[in-house]
Amino acid sequence: MTGKVEGMKQKKTKLKDFLENISVLQWILTFLLLGLACVGLMVYLMFTSLWPLPTLYFIWQLKDWHTPERGGRRTAFVRNWKMWKHVRDYFPMKLVKTAELNPNKNYILGCHPHGVMSMGAFTSFSTEACGFMDLFPGVRSCLCILGGIFKVPLYREYAMATGCYPVSKPSLEHLLSKSGKGNAVVIVIGGATESLLSLPGVNTVYMKQRKGFVRVALEFGADLVPVYSYGENNIFRQVIFTEDSVGWRLQQLFKKLMGFAPCLFLGECWFWMPYHCPVTTVVGSPIPVPKRPSPTQEEVDHYHGLYMEALAKLFHGHKASCGLSDSHELRII
Repeated sequence: MTGKVEGMKQKKTKLKDFLENISVLQWILTFLLLGLACVGLMVYLMFTSLWPLPTLYFIWQLKDWHTPERGGRRTAFVRNWKMWKHVRDYFPMKLVKTAELNPNKNYILGCHPHGVMSMGAFTSFSTEACGFMDLFPGVRSCLCILGGIFKVPLYREYAMATGCYPVSKPSLEHLLSKSGKGNAVVIVIGGATESLLSLPGVNTVYMKQRKGFVRVALEFGADLVPVYSYGENNIFRQVIFTEDSVGWRLQQLFKKLMGFAPCLFLGECWFWMPYHCPVTTVVGSPIPVPKRPSPTQEEVDHYHGLYMEALAKLFHGHKASCGLSDSHELRII
């Protein structure tokens, strides 16, 4: 697999290689720093002669506060930026379809694993670089992310433009009951906890206690679809702190306060640049879910169990074609 990737790199022109690196670096810096940069810019402008601009924006943002949870403002222009294709080609990334998704139904796609930045999920479902609309005509992918991002001035506009939504109950309710049919709501189930488990060659998903997405699926009659991104854990090398160490305690405190865990990671070069490792995101078959406005705990447990079985079957059924050996196992915790 490594030889194949190196062969692809050799065939690229210097310009193509440069564009890919710049595009990926842009994504990394956006993920890590754009929120802080937007807040810093607005605060700075408040102390200049341009103070009316941030003031008017803050007033407008308050009026627009609930828009992210009411359908957002996704734009095909941003989702089709050529830059996303350069990001795709850097690794490279691929989206694989295993079954049809009916455009007359709604779905909840559980994406695993989280990895450090969920780059496979973002590229596959918040951009059209991997051809989601071509693979699933009539179905709209809706990636749900940390709700706090939509409170950050300016940054929220960018997130909405890519078709991201808060992973909150009002947002999920709107997407699954007030936005028509053909919505594929994508949730990275493991979240911040799973990001700390991201290690090369490790296939661990955190979901035994994550049942909220199943309850929502039952409440709105949305079929469940397992998704696995092979290679997501290989694109960075994370520094793992031992339990109860100072670094571990700081990570847990930050996760409790902010909702996500800061990972100390290293890349291939320039410190943050990810490794050129293929990432293949495989979309599994839908699990039919009945509509139960008030599901019982037994029903939630039943469909949660079916989902875990389907995820394990998906993982083992495609691991060989996605570059893993037969000895690789999926650990569900």
